[in-house]
Amino acid sequence: MKPGEGEKPLRDLKLPEGRHPEKAHRADQAQPKKPDWIRVKAPVSEGYKQTRDIIRAQKLTTVCEEAGCPNVGECWSQGHATMMIMGEICTRGCTFCNVATGKPQSLDAFEPGRVAHAVAQLGLKHVVITSVDRDDLEDGGAEHFAQTIRAIRHRAPGTTIEILTPDFLKCPASALEKVVEARPDVFNHNLETVPGLYPEVRPGARYFHSLRLLQTWPWGR
Repeated sequence: MKPGEGEKPLRDLKLPEGRHPEKAHRADQAQPKKPDWIRVKAPVSEGYKQTRDIIRAQKLTTVCEEAGCPNVGECWSQGHATMMIMGEICTRGCTFCNVATGKPQSLDAFEPGRVAHAVAQLGLKHVVITSVDRDDLEDGGAEHFAQTIRAIRHRAPGTTIEILTPDFLKCPASALEKVVEARPDVFNHNLETVPGLYPEVRPGARYFHSLRLLQTWPWGR
């Protein structure tokens, strides 16, 4: 058989059930073998184990694990971890991201308290809080962000708080205001790429909406 004979065109391949609609018409891409220089040894330090045990005990999700960060061993050995709130399933299907896409579960009302408890246990001077996109929620999860910030302020008043939020696309303006009123120390939102690549790299998001989000943030409040 000659190369290509008997192979079905991509459009005729049956896609896995439940695949996110933003990726439904994209072919699966095999993951290339990682070069030796990017490989890291399995973390075994006591600091790593202590951080891992605290994260597990509080039933928290971290972007360190969900995004497959190769630096997790180094960061966790020093007691540093980036918390990812509102679950581990995202409603978006960005092509650059390793986080699972699908239908998320309901918000965990006790998660903000558990995050704050972990921050206090880890003795963090600075903590970064990010999240999945939650387009299933009316406010995109803004109130959950605010509750998490307030809980950390209560349990660890000396810790500065940095947040990395979703774009709150199609949410009322009051969503961003909820986060503003909680007064995080640092506000972040990623643009990820240039406008022309947004449909391919970040489907479901809008470059200029994200830009306006950053422009709207009331700096200096």
